[in-house]
This record gives sequence, structure tokens and C-alpha cells, in this order.
Amino acid sequence: MIYSDFFNFKDKLILVTGGAGFIGSHIIETLLKLDARVRCLDNFSTGKHKNIEAFIDNPLFELIEGDIRDYEICLKAATGCDFVSHQAALGSVPRSIENPILTHAVNSTGFLNIIDASRKAKVKNFVYAASSSTYGSSKALPKIESEFGEPLSPYALTKLGNEKYAAVYKRTYDFNSIGLRYFNVFGPRQDINGSYAAVIPKFLQALINHQPPVINGDGSFSRDYTYIDNVVQANLLALTATSDCVLNEIFNVACAAQTSLVELVNLLKHRLLIHDTKVQNLQPVFGPERAGDVPHSLASITKARNFLGYNPEFNLAEGLNVTVDWYIKNLKS
Repeated sequence: MIYSDFFNFKDKLILVTGGAGFIGSHIIETLLKLDARVRCLDNFSTGKHKNIEAFIDNPLFELIEGDIRDYEICLKAATGCDFVSHQAALGSVPRSIENPILTHAVNSTGFLNIIDASRKAKVKNFVYAASSSTYGSSKALPKIESEFGEPLSPYALTKLGNEKYAAVYKRTYDFNSIGLRYFNVFGPRQDINGSYAAVIPKFLQALINHQPPVINGDGSFSRDYTYIDNVVQANLLALTATSDCVLNEIFNVACAAQTSLVELVNLLKHRLLIHDTKVQNLQPVFGPERAGDVPHSLASITKARNFLGYNPEFNLAEGLNVTVDWYIKNLKS
């Protein structure tokens, strides 16, 4: 999609919280290309300066280093903004199980701070990152926005609470928001290091280092992997939405395709063979299942297609091609 043909952000001021993170930095990059004025709020606890270093000298870019747990910082960041894209969060189900207090403080209190600050700043649209973890114990496939089970982790509970707060802010204050339930986002700039790294960069790092990737469980667990450009598209559509059938709704952001962990390893090996034939004989090893993991995840994107206009441009294979090439280049540089 040539975004300039569909979106007009010129002279609009947009706050992106968590803008130095993986998803936030991609949103900022696209908004700047569309001549938007972008304000980035990040405390760099998980975001990285290198993700935004290309924007620092851009006159349309402004950085506020601060924490969404600080209400006054949220007010400062939201003031004067036309739109808010709220991406700041403490991700990872395992991290939330290990530290539920911190997860709640960032994801719940932080969310309340930024949505209230945005209300007071009278922003036009408040778009926030929701999560497929919200579907919890529900075994139904595909996942439909209106049907979900009980949360299986503190992280999932915080994300469900965000949706409830957003609904209350509409009923109580007539403040508009849109929630985007992301399904396993991946792509360039996703953190490859640390114990809470996402599965695709973790598998890539192991294979590139000629080590067997470690799969939690028997490898049958499946996910709906979603390339970052699809997520950016959904955010742009949500930021510019005006229809009552879009405002104050929740939308799945995914590819509507299911891939098991074993299949994912094989896809990564196939792509890496272009660069390194030694990965051919590497086989995964299997460890214990992780607490809080949902066995299977597959999204219905019918609602997002019909009402938001969402149309994912990258399937898993296409997204992996770009992602693997990026990691090969950057791990060697």
C-alpha cells in the first residue's frame, strides 16, 4: 500500500507512547514519511535509542523521555496532540507471571494515566495496543472479538482491563478509542536478546549461531504470526477512523493463518539456507510448556476487513523473508 495515497497526516501532531520500542518505532517511521509531526514518549526500559536514532534530527520528531506511570508526564505528552497511538507496555506472559506488580503498574495504571491525559487534551482518536492474550482460556477457533474466555496470566488480565477502561471512558466521558488486538507481531528491530525475547528472534538467533532452537512444549502449539507492516497499516486506519462502526470497537490484527512452532522452525531454516547451508541439519529441542501459554491462536479478521478496511499485505512467508534478511545483515554488522 502506498500510504500517501490514503492518509493525510500533514501538520497533525501524533503522540506515540513506547515509540522507541519495536512496534512504536515502525509506526513513527511511517508517520514521519507521511509528514506528520510525531511526539515519542518512552522511558527506555524496553525501548532502545537505536530504534529512533534515524529520527532524532528530523524537525518533525520530538522525544519526551518519561514513564507512563507518571501522570504529569502523560499530560505533558498528550497536550496539543491530534491523535494518540498508545504502544507502551510491559510485554511477555512469563515476565508478568514473575512480576505481576510491575506488569500491573505499567500496563494498567500506565494505561489509565495516558487515556485520561488524552481525554483532558481532547485528542480526536486514541488508539491502543490490545492483545490476543485476552482470549485466554477460550478454545474456539478462529478467535472472534466478541467471544473470549478467562485470562491465563497477569499480562492478559491487564490487557483485558485496558479494554474495559476504554469502554468506561466512552460511556462516562464520551471519549473515543479503538483497541487493536495484536497477534504475535514480528519483523525487523524486534529485540533478539534477553529471556523475554519473542519466539521468532529467539529461534533466529539460535539458528544463526548453529544452535538448536528450544521449543516450549511438543511443538504443536500454533500462532497467527503477523508481520509488522500489517500492524502499522491497522494503526493508521484506526487513527483516521471517523465511523461509528469503528470508533470504540476492538479489532483483531493478524493474518488469519495458523502455524505451529515446528512449522515455524522449518520456515526459518528454509529461508536461512540462502545464507548458510549449515542450518539444514539443526533440529529443535523440546522443553517444558510455559505457564500461561495459550495452546492455539488463530484470528478472524472479518470485522477488521469489513469495518476498519484492514487488508494485511504480508503473509508469514513474505514477512519472514524480510525479517531474516534484516537480522542476517544486522547481526553481522
